Amino acid sequence: MRQDNPSPLEFFSRLRWLDGRDLLDTMEEYRRELHMQALYTFRGDGSPLYNFVLSGRAKKNWKTTDLVLAAFYRNLVWHSAHNNDCYILANDEGQAGDDLTIAKKLVEANPIIKRDVNVLVKGIKRKDGAGAIMILPAGDPTGAHGKTASFIGFDEIHGYKTHDLFEALAPDPTRQDTITWITSYDTIYNSPGVPLYDFKQAGKAGNDPRMLFSWYSGEYCTDPRFAELPSDERANPSMASWPEGPAYLAQQRRRLPSHKFRRLHLNLPGAPDGAFLDNDIVVNSTISGLRHIPYEPGHNYVAFVDMSGGSSDDAVLAIAHKEDRYRRLDLCISQDGKPPFNPRNAVRKFVRALQDYHIDEVTGDNYAGLTFKSDFELAGISYRSSDKNKTEIYEAFEPHLNGGDVELLDLPKLQEQLLTLVVRGAKIDHRPGDHDDWANAAAGAIALANEEKAYHVRKWDEVEKRQHREMADPLADF
Repeated sequence: MRQDNPSPLEFFSRLRWLDGRDLLDTMEEYRRELHMQALYTFRGDGSPLYNFVLSGRAKKNWKTTDLVLAAFYRNLVWHSAHNNDCYILANDEGQAGDDLTIAKKLVEANPIIKRDVNVLVKGIKRKDGAGAIMILPAGDPTGAHGKTASFIGFDEIHGYKTHDLFEALAPDPTRQDTITWITSYDTIYNSPGVPLYDFKQAGKAGNDPRMLFSWYSGEYCTDPRFAELPSDERANPSMASWPEGPAYLAQQRRRLPSHKFRRLHLNLPGAPDGAFLDNDIVVNSTISGLRHIPYEPGHNYVAFVDMSGGSSDDAVLAIAHKEDRYRRLDLCISQDGKPPFNPRNAVRKFVRALQDYHIDEVTGDNYAGLTFKSDFELAGISYRSSDKNKTEIYEAFEPHLNGGDVELLDLPKLQEQLLTLVVRGAKIDHRPGDHDDWANAAAGAIALANEEKAYHVRKWDEVEKRQHREMADPLADF
């Protein structure tokens, strides 16, 4: 099978883009690699290695174009014992029209394609009858059910709530060369059971050898070349191709509600129903580009820790201080590496950070009994059990956030967790399958910063009372 098929890049090298440029001159290296991995990587028997592709990027990063190009490759170039039918299911009529427009313009720009196909109302059909590219809105996959296809593409599935359409258009199990390709920015409904959420979790788990997971977002990136870049660049790997460059994102930030900007241009999930915190307020309280604030003499710093057993949740330390009317988050860090991890190594890392900020006490809950209390205290850091539960911490944090008194660090995981907190009955918590360790630590530190002056007064009173007792009775503690 491999020997009979020219590679995608061989095919693309013969094509032109809509403006007359050589197509490959418009394709960044990461896009070329995606096509080669997805369409031209093989198993030992010559069949394609991947039969499922999940490709996520922010808006204006060529997602739809790559989907259409992949369909053209599978329709016109791929040699198969079966037909070369390809389906692209768009999110709605408008998206289907946009996808179809790109496909038709590619035909017009490339005589080598035009000579072999007829342009239809809803697609492109090979003149030899060997297959067609049909582009339909997701609610109208008429005629696609039960048919065998070489390629099944889904363009923008961020609004899907169920797997029904994927089940209806499941690939023919008798065909080894069928590929399903999904491209989208992140979901509005970021919870278990929602297709894009479930697909992302499978991609992150990495336990499906026939799934290719390509994801670029402000919070998570599968490409090591972009993973350490600022969130704008991480979510927009094609930014260099934009005429306005970064200025376009600055413009969109001014014009769009922050929750829409996050989803469209940072490829981050939308806020869930029942969200506890206001999306715009969280985003506006975040100091763009600021990852931490170093220690400065003269501030009274406080620290809150959300420990973990190391199997699934992060262990997170947050440090904050109050300055004038502001509660500032100075540091928010987790253990080194992803779960699973040794939580005692996290304690050692946190102790070093506490010492850097001249802090000799940390507050946390009673997770794992006195285990972590003992670990901190053996390192010279006293551990105080919080007098508030998680819900009370969030309730203490919210008024200061809404009042514009809180300044947060620009940490995507923290922002995502704050924005996905929900009210569940009388409790404030994360949704099933999500986490709130970063949010809990940060909110806990901010709440402590608000209480910091009063707390230090109480602590001084206790010391003074003890000194008076000792003066009255030197043996009182013996």
